[in-house]
Amino acid sequence: MTDPRNPESGMPGADEVFDGEIVDDPVEDEAVSETDAVTDEADDAINTESANDGEEVAPAGNTAGATAPAAGTGTGDATEHPDTALAAQRLEDLQRLNAEYVNYKRRVDRDRAAVQERAVRDVLETVLPVLDDIQLARDHGDLTDGPFAAIADKLEGTLGKFGLARFGSVGEAFDPMQHEALMHAAWDASNPELPSDATATTVVQVLQPGYRSGDHVIRPARVAVADPE
Repeated sequence: MTDPRNPESGMPGADEVFDGEIVDDPVEDEAVSETDAVTDEADDAINTESANDGEEVAPAGNTAGATAPAAGTGTGDATEHPDTALAAQRLEDLQRLNAEYVNYKRRVDRDRAAVQERAVRDVLETVLPVLDDIQLARDHGDLTDGPFAAIADKLEGTLGKFGLARFGSVGEAFDPMQHEALMHAAWDASNPELPSDATATTVVQVLQPGYRSGDHVIRPARVAVADPE
């Protein structure tokens, strides 16, 4: 039988029994402790990967790069004076208001001129019956001389300053824009007032003269026309 107290005797296991007590081997305990530490670190790594599973984590370099443009933008805005944008807006508003005023002034001036012309034509149109009576009296020889003839001449001269002009005479070519044909007569070749080389419809008698103010016809001349033979 082997004596357990003999150092040279064979060893059945890692543990030795002395007087009924089991003594642990220090070398084996240290190896087991190191193995447990490695296992715990591996478990911690697995748990960390499981916690981060499914989540996208930006790298530190990308995070720094993402914040860099914002910092650059803030620096650029800081160099611009806060009143610059306000001044640009006020200048744009002023230019728009100036354009609106210029257009308004042009429209008002145009409308004012049109209103004045219309007012003058309305006044001239109201005195046409008086001018017709004066012309009839002149055609009958009643205005050869005397104070009434002078008054008629002054009246026609004053109205002429406003652009009033009489038109319509025998021998004119018929123009539907200026003449109003009230009758059609036969061509009188013996009438010296009619042109001998006429080729179109011609005015052979003026029943009532026409009046215009500038280029605007207030009243067309009422005439009798004839076709040359």
